[in-house]
Amino acid sequence: MEHRSQKTTTRILSLAIALGLSTTAWSQDLQFEVRHERALKDHPGRVTLDERGVQYQQILTGKQQAKVAKGKKPPKLESARWEYQDIQQLWVSPEKLVIVTYKDRKWFLGVDKEFEFFLPKGKSFEAAYTLLKDKLDRRFVAAVADSQPGLLWELPVRLLGPIQGSEGVLQVGVDRIVYKAERPGQSRTWRYQDIENVSTSDRYQLTLTTYERAKTHYGSMKGFNFQLKHPLDEKRFEMLWKRLNQDKGLQFLTSIEERNQPAK
Repeated sequence: MEHRSQKTTTRILSLAIALGLSTTAWSQDLQFEVRHERALKDHPGRVTLDERGVQYQQILTGKQQAKVAKGKKPPKLESARWEYQDIQQLWVSPEKLVIVTYKDRKWFLGVDKEFEFFLPKGKSFEAAYTLLKDKLDRRFVAAVADSQPGLLWELPVRLLGPIQGSEGVLQVGVDRIVYKAERPGQSRTWRYQDIENVSTSDRYQLTLTTYERAKTHYGSMKGFNFQLKHPLDEKRFEMLWKRLNQDKGLQFLTSIEERNQPAK
């Protein structure tokens, strides 16, 4: 009986890992009143986050409710549900949530279907970020500047963009890298598992290649190219590079300088 119970527990843990979820218990579902952005006319609706996925339900506008109250037939309301395993990317900022699916948009040459939801002014998706940040895998994009409790170092930077960049502060910590931008929608919080590579061409430049989808390159990863306002110390970059790649299971030989140090 005990052996059977252990096998059941193992299967549950394997399923959680396969879905990109942590084994932390789900506290409660979250609901947000949103505006679903559409090509012709936006719709009011409700987004619900639960343990298994995301649910969207369109709701009646005030005018529609009044017409229905007078006996008019209610319009057909849109609804959709996405299990976390069926979401290609879940992008969250304080005021916006975007779901990118694995389905193609008809007549758009294979472009992935997206659903964009906006909150009313004064509301925030902060609770959604807090709930999902430790539960989803690298398909989760946090367009927010989270706190940095294990700060190691920081630099003032400029993020280059195809049309317009932004300025802010790049913070490197024990378990995450945070870019605090002045422009809305430009901030990011990356767990080390969200970063594919880090590179530099000189002491005043740093590039983070992330698993966020790059819209300008089909199916590729998004690079964040920073101009540094202060020079980056070589040892700091080396520690950052090792920290990132050790998470991927790479082993490193000690440097010549380390090997030549006298024994203590």
